[in-house]
Amino acid sequence: MAAERGAVVALDGHGAEQGPGPLAEGVRLAAADGIRIRVFGPSELDLAGIEGAELIATEDSIGNEDDPVPAVRSRRGASVVMAAADVAAGGAGAMVSHGSTGATMAAATFGLRRLKGVQRPALAVRLPVPGKPVLFLDVGANVEVRPQHLVQFAFLGAAFSEAVLDVRSPQVGLLSVGEESGKGREEVIAANEMLSAAQGIEFIGNLEGRDLPEAVADVVVTDGFTGNVALKLMEGTARRVTGAIRDAARSNPLSTLGGLLMRPALGGLRRDLAPDTTGGAILLGLRGIAVVGHGSAGAEGIANSIRLAARSVEVDAIGRTAELIRAGGVGRGVIGNER
Repeated sequence: MAAERGAVVALDGHGAEQGPGPLAEGVRLAAADGIRIRVFGPSELDLAGIEGAELIATEDSIGNEDDPVPAVRSRRGASVVMAAADVAAGGAGAMVSHGSTGATMAAATFGLRRLKGVQRPALAVRLPVPGKPVLFLDVGANVEVRPQHLVQFAFLGAAFSEAVLDVRSPQVGLLSVGEESGKGREEVIAANEMLSAAQGIEFIGNLEGRDLPEAVADVVVTDGFTGNVALKLMEGTARRVTGAIRDAARSNPLSTLGGLLMRPALGGLRRDLAPDTTGGAILLGLRGIAVVGHGSAGAEGIANSIRLAARSVEVDAIGRTAELIRAGGVGRGVIGNER
């Protein structure tokens, strides 16, 4: 008798840059963990023999060249829109897309709606830092923010870190240009003051950019512009460093021997630093789970994004986030209305 299968994930079957083969393999890897997957994608996508995977055929997709908001509003048959609608209707507990980030965020925001009290959803990602999970947000959903948005991001990140990443009493830091509470832009200074007085999270103050790879805090909060630039810088640096180590290990016979001896350790480091390992970013603050995967992800990256979505459902990340927001008194009515 087959084992009972777990969470249901709606997957956008269009947009993965490596094509249908790696996407199907990613589905197979995730399904092997007991995750049920409903794939909204092209009819030729081959999911034959993958237990727990179902294909809902749609040929329409929203690409990076499309204006996300009007496209999502007008094209209900697009794969990412159908995935969001499936979650909203209760067919799946979470959605995943490796297609257009803008379209995924728009489809999720319109289809799943915000949690009560949340002013703006935030895009959060686990940084490629070896040895310790560091959640970084916002990394692209909100280019401009006000102090209350940063405060809410802190609570959203703390709830997710504890629920999904298993970090007990996560420490939260605010990214700025200096450790002193009076350093940074006006909204950062104000957010620091509000977070210092907030109940329900462990705020440790301002952090600088150099503190990100040092994993000084479990959760690091910033605006979407700064966060996106910092994330891309870290990913590019990680690729360059691992490439330089590989090249150095092949530079001469002695180095090659040393590289062979270090291969197990270097292999682990390479996996820790690879974006595919983290499973992509998650849009926090909605009434459903939405994961935005890397467009360039291979099979393992696609599988990990599905696993991240499924785990978020299984640990009730939405319910635990809503509870922390209520307990901390940082809902819309408490910290100011959105204008």
